[in-house]
Amino acid sequence: MASTSSRAPAVSRLGPTTSGTSNSTLSGNSGASAPPTFDTRQWEDELGKVDISKHDLNLLIFDYLLIEGYPDAAVEFARETGLPADVDHEKVQERMEIRQAVEDGRVEEAVRRVNELDPEILDTNPPLLFHLHLLRMIELIRSEEIDKALAFATEELAPRGAENPEFRLELERTMGLLAFPDLVRFADDAGTSINLDGSEDIKPIPLETLQLFSDPSFSPLISLMKKSYRVEISKELNSAILENQGHGRETKLNGLVRLMAFGENKLVDAGLGLPVQEKEKGRNWAKKILNLNDVDSQ
Repeated sequence: MASTSSRAPAVSRLGPTTSGTSNSTLSGNSGASAPPTFDTRQWEDELGKVDISKHDLNLLIFDYLLIEGYPDAAVEFARETGLPADVDHEKVQERMEIRQAVEDGRVEEAVRRVNELDPEILDTNPPLLFHLHLLRMIELIRSEEIDKALAFATEELAPRGAENPEFRLELERTMGLLAFPDLVRFADDAGTSINLDGSEDIKPIPLETLQLFSDPSFSPLISLMKKSYRVEISKELNSAILENQGHGRETKLNGLVRLMAFGENKLVDAGLGLPVQEKEKGRNWAKKILNLNDVDSQ
């Protein structure tokens, strides 16, 4: 992405020093009895040699605006910065409306619109289609349409679960919601009752349900009723649509955050570690921006 005015520093140049006068201490896995040390000023000097052009930064911003669904802002930004702006407003709008439908719980509408857009998006992605069907079942349970939920599970989900062990485990977990109606009711944060004065209605939680909330083994079940689960599936669908339209599956900025976290792990694994002020920065960004806890697996 960025052009550099000098080659990236060799690992040996950024390695631990043996001098006792270095500016900061690293946390690394070198296996040595004493923690490795590193000259912070050297680190900053090497970073300062990397030349990132304004043009490359503008491209990152333009890509973010386009992928995240701000076509008008993307076009205006391109005009102001002199970037070529080839933006299909209708495609961006359609993609964002589909994404919003999933986040609102209108899963059936989202599936229909994706199939109208291009049936191959779901036909060639069985895990995504299964997750959308699973979310639709959750929405039926949320609205207390239990008979419909059971019928849908039997017709659409059970056959897929029989063919795929991972699908079967996800289906079994979701079916557990039927056994705990109070858990479903009180874990649901997708819709909140707001009073005229701006306060929220707080329902008393039965003691038995409260005990379930404090049991870690119920956390996976509770997470299914959170709005964050809708968002998770909407992002999965959005990525598939982007790929189908010839874009990357995520913004380039997100990709750089992944790369930052990955590089940070590699330095630590090699026993080089990072200066104190840089420690865990990539991992923390990945957690906040990408909602990743296991950076190593990405």
